[in-house]
Amino acid sequence: MTAGQRFREALAQNKPLQIVGTINAYQALQATKVGHKALYLSGAGVANASYGLPDLGMTNLEEVCIDVRRICAICPTPLIVDADTGFGHALNIGRCVIELIRNGAAGMHLEDQVGAKRCGHRPNKEIVETQEMCDRLHVALEARKIDPSFYLIARTDARAKEGLESAIERALSYAKTGVDAIFAEALQNLEEYHAFSQALSVPLLANITEFGLTPMFGLEELKSVGVAMVLYPLSAFRAMNKVALSVYADLKYKGTQKDQIPHMQTREELYEMLGYYGYEAQMDLLLGHQKS
Repeated sequence: MTAGQRFREALAQNKPLQIVGTINAYQALQATKVGHKALYLSGAGVANASYGLPDLGMTNLEEVCIDVRRICAICPTPLIVDADTGFGHALNIGRCVIELIRNGAAGMHLEDQVGAKRCGHRPNKEIVETQEMCDRLHVALEARKIDPSFYLIARTDARAKEGLESAIERALSYAKTGVDAIFAEALQNLEEYHAFSQALSVPLLANITEFGLTPMFGLEELKSVGVAMVLYPLSAFRAMNKVALSVYADLKYKGTQKDQIPHMQTREELYEMLGYYGYEAQMDLLLGHQKS
């Protein structure tokens, strides 16, 4: 079964399907251990965590693929990837699809911002014309012929720039290209999600990111207005950052980390997550054979 097929199976079995952000392979293992059925690699996560850069379209395809490879090599849970605007012109978009498939991703989303993109919850976003976005999607759909199960999501950022009605019109045009789903960014109430889901014949994704324009709607609330997928792109990453900064501060100003111990994962918990003892047993067996 391909990664795309695994994702489609998860979507069919979970209504709505939660898609949780994982910035690295270890987080992917943690999310899978808890029982999540779909993972996400955020463009902001790659820029912030792997390169110390803001989410302003400053990373490239290969830099994203490095993290995709690391996650998909160790974790079978299907991974959806933030492909921003496709990392360039039409040929780059086609290459993006092919490379993500080759590196193990289950799917991706492509957005309608201009190349010099911004975070979807920041002001002053600029979006391309509807036809240009449809052209992007046609190229992506043509490229995914190497794996038709690869899940392709069209994201629109038009709600903030053009209003709800225009955003829905755009989404309908994008859906007609043959993409699998629509990602409506930065909606502000449940009524807006309901309007999208009622208009669309393809699944709708809601992005429930913290500290943005969209309220923290619960899973059941989103289900009630027809949302099929709920994305949490950087929730764990933000929590990790907060705790890590506190640890560094204690080391600097208290000279000890002892007050942070209750917030830390134990060595045994780490080993259990990694399957450490199994690896160690294999090493001992191999070394034993070599010595004998």
